[in-house]
Amino acid sequence: MDLGVPPQRTPQPRDTAAGRVPLAVVVVDTDGLVSHWSTGARKLFGVAREEAVGCPAGELLPVAGVLSPSGGASTDGVYADQGPALDTSLSGDSAYPAAGRARLDEPGRGRIEVLWWAYPLVGPGPERLLVLAADCARLGGTEGGEGPEVRTIAPGFAAHTDFPGYPELSARLPEILPNMSVQEATRIVAQVLELGYPVLEFSHHDRIPVTPDWGVPKRAGGLPAQEERRGDEAAAPRAVPRPELDLEYAAVRERLEFLNEVSGRIGTSLDLERTIREVTSAAVPRFTDFAGTHLRAAVLAGEGFPDGPPDVTTIWHRVWVEHNDEPGRWDDTVPVGESIAFPEHTPFFQCMVTGEPVIVPYVSEELSNRISGEFEKRDLRPLITHRSLLIVPLKARDVVLGFMVLMRRPGREPFDDMDRTTGAELAARAGLVLDNARMYTYQENVAETLQDSMLPNVEPRMAGCDIATRYLPGTRLGRIGGDWFDSVKLPGSRTALVVGDVMGHGLNSAAMMGQLRTAVLTMATMELPPAQLLRNLDDLAQRLGEQYLATCLYAVYDPIGNELQIANAGHIPPVLVRAEDGRAELLDLPTGAPIGVGGVAFETATVPVRPGDRLVLCTDGLVEVRGQDIGAGLAALCASAAHPAASMDDACDTIIRALNPRGGRKDDVALLMARLNGIGDDDVAEWQLALDPREVSRARRLVRGKLLDWELPDAVETAELMVSELVTNAVKHGRTHHIGLRLVRTDALLCEVSDDEPAPASLLGVTESDECGRGLVVVSSLAREWGTSGTARGKTVWFELALSRFPRPRANSW
Repeated sequence: MDLGVPPQRTPQPRDTAAGRVPLAVVVVDTDGLVSHWSTGARKLFGVAREEAVGCPAGELLPVAGVLSPSGGASTDGVYADQGPALDTSLSGDSAYPAAGRARLDEPGRGRIEVLWWAYPLVGPGPERLLVLAADCARLGGTEGGEGPEVRTIAPGFAAHTDFPGYPELSARLPEILPNMSVQEATRIVAQVLELGYPVLEFSHHDRIPVTPDWGVPKRAGGLPAQEERRGDEAAAPRAVPRPELDLEYAAVRERLEFLNEVSGRIGTSLDLERTIREVTSAAVPRFTDFAGTHLRAAVLAGEGFPDGPPDVTTIWHRVWVEHNDEPGRWDDTVPVGESIAFPEHTPFFQCMVTGEPVIVPYVSEELSNRISGEFEKRDLRPLITHRSLLIVPLKARDVVLGFMVLMRRPGREPFDDMDRTTGAELAARAGLVLDNARMYTYQENVAETLQDSMLPNVEPRMAGCDIATRYLPGTRLGRIGGDWFDSVKLPGSRTALVVGDVMGHGLNSAAMMGQLRTAVLTMATMELPPAQLLRNLDDLAQRLGEQYLATCLYAVYDPIGNELQIANAGHIPPVLVRAEDGRAELLDLPTGAPIGVGGVAFETATVPVRPGDRLVLCTDGLVEVRGQDIGAGLAALCASAAHPAASMDDACDTIIRALNPRGGRKDDVALLMARLNGIGDDDVAEWQLALDPREVSRARRLVRGKLLDWELPDAVETAELMVSELVTNAVKHGRTHHIGLRLVRTDALLCEVSDDEPAPASLLGVTESDECGRGLVVVSSLAREWGTSGTARGKTVWFELALSRFPRPRANSW
C-alpha cells in the first residue's frame, strides 16, 4: 500500500525528502506457507494472490542476501551492512526481528533489489512471521541523476522507544495491513508494537510505518552537517533523499487503486446485510478509522423502493460498524442493529436530505456538544470530538437509500476535498451494489410471500392422525416453484393427504400449482374416490392449457377402518413405515401418467395400515440428484424415514438432513408425514334406527347413555338436541332403508346421521312463524362444524362439538 504525506509538486530539500514507497505485506504460517499476500506483494514480486496463498514462502520471497560476483557479500561500497538472509527467519531459527537486502531476477523485469524486514509473531493464530518488503529502485537518486546518491544503507531495527512519534505510529500501523480484517490486523499489530516498527522518515514533520532505520547519503566530503551532529546514533531513524515524484498523481493513483480494490471486495453476494458489511469493512483502516452504515428501515425490510425523500420521521437502521479502536469500544454508543430517526440540525440529516456528501474537517468541542445535544439520551462526544468527519449518501436512481459515517482520528490527515470525492465515488459504487441487493431482497420477499400464500396451513392434528410438513425453496433464482402439499378434512373422521409437483419453476409454475391445489381441495370435499379425483384433475389441466403438467399423489386415510386408499399420477411412490418393526417400504402402486397428459386411466389402491404406522409423501426434489439413479435417493428416503425420532417434527428434520445435507438442492422440496394413529373401537358407537318418529326419543337416550359412559356430561344436552333435529329430518325425508347414527370420540365429538335420501341437506332461511327448516338452523348455531355429504346409498349429515374442556388422553406415540 502506498502511504505518505499530502501531495506536493515542488521539490523537497534533502533534509525533508518526501515520497511514497509501495510496500509488500506477506504473512507466513507455521507450515512456512503464505497465508496473506497483499496487492503490494503482487506488484513487487509479480505473483497473483490466488497463486501465492498456500505456496511455500521460500519459493516466492528473496531468501538469500545480495551476493558479489565472487559469491561473498557485496563490496561495491553502496550498502555497508547487508543483514541476515530471510531464510533464517522463514525457517523459524530466529526469534527476533530481522532486516536485509536481496536481489531477484524476474523474467521480463530484469534484476530487482529488495529490502525486507521480518517480524516473528506469537499467539493462538496460525500466523508466525510478518514480512515487509520494498523495491530499492524506488529509493535511488533524484531525477536525471542529480543530487546525492545513497552511499550506505544499514538495515536495522528501531525500537519504538528510540524515536519520537510513537503514539501517532501506533495509531497508523494497521494501515500497512490492507485487505485483512480488523480483528486479524489488530492481533498482528499488537505483537509488532512490542517489537518495534519499521520506519522511514519522509520529512522532519511526519513519520509513517513503512521501512526501518536506513543509512544516510554520503557527500563527497563526508556526512552532512546535521548527521555529523548526530554522531553515532545509529538506531535512530534518519532522512533518506528520494527522487522527486509527482505526488498529486501518486495520490490520485492510490485512490483509484483503493476504489478498484474495494469494488472487487463488495458485491460478492446479493444478501443485503452482507453487502453492507463488505462496504463498511472495506473502508477501514485504509480510508478511515471509523465507518458506520445506515439504511432506511423500509429498504432493509425488503419493502421495495422508498417513496419520496427522507425526513425527520424516517427510521434508519444501523446495519454495521467497523473501526480500528479496541474491540467493543463503541458498542454502547452506536450499537449495530439500532433503529433511529436523525435530528434535523445535524450533518447526518443534511446528508440524507440533500443527497450530497458532508465534510467536517475538524469536529471541535463546541461543534461536538452541539451535535450530541440534538440526540436524546445519547452522548456522541467521546466518539466524534477532535475527529475529522465525512458523511456520504448511498443512492440509487437519485433516491437516498442510506448513508455512511466516516471518521478519522486525531493525528491522521483530516478529510479534504479529494477525500470527499473519493468517499462519494465509494458510496456511488456501493449504492449500485446495494440497489442490486435491495431489488433481489425485494423479489425474494415477494416470491416467498407468494409461495407462503399458496401453501396451506396444515393442522398438525386431524381425526386419527398427526401431520408434520416441510417446504424448502430451491436454490434457483426466484426460489419459487410448483411443489405443494395439503391435508383435507373429510366426513367420517377421514383425512385426505395430497402432494404434487407442477413441472417447471418460477411464477408460472407457482400460479399453475395454485390453480391445481384449489381444484384438488374442492373435489376432495365432494368425497370423490382418489382415482376419480385425479381423472377430473387431469381433464381440468387439459382445458387450462397444454403447459399444465404435474405429478400428484392423493390418499384418503380412514382411521376407523384402518386403511388407505391411494391413487398416483406419475408421482414418486410414498413410503410407509410400519410401527410393528420399524421397517420402511415403498408402496407398490399403479403409477399412472402425469396430470395433463390425458387419455390414461387412474387406479385406486387400498392399503391396510395399523395404528402407529407413518406415511411419508414427498416431491422428487428431495430424492433426485443429477447424475445419480433415483433409486439411490428413494433408498436413502426409506432409511431416513425409518430412523427413530422423538417427534414428528424431528422425524421430518432427520429426513431433510439426510437427503439435503448442505441445503444446496436446486429444486424445491415438499414433504408431508402423517402418523396414522387410528380410532379404537372404544371410541366409536353405531346404531341403526327405523323410519319411525318414535325413534327420535330413542336416539336421544342412546346418545345420552354413551356420552355419560365416555364421561362427557357437559356435552349431553347440546348433543341430544342436535341429534334429535337430524334424526327427525331423516325420518321425514328417508325412503325405505334404516337410519344410521354414529358417534366418534377424538379431540372432538363427531355425530353422523345417514339416510337414503340423495338430496343434500340445505340450510334455509326461516322466520319465527315457519314450522319447517329450523332443525339445521339449530345445528348450525350450536356445532363447531357441520356439513352434508353424498354416499352410495344416500347422504350423511354430520356435526362436531368441541371437547376442549375434556381433552382426550393420549398415550406416548413414539
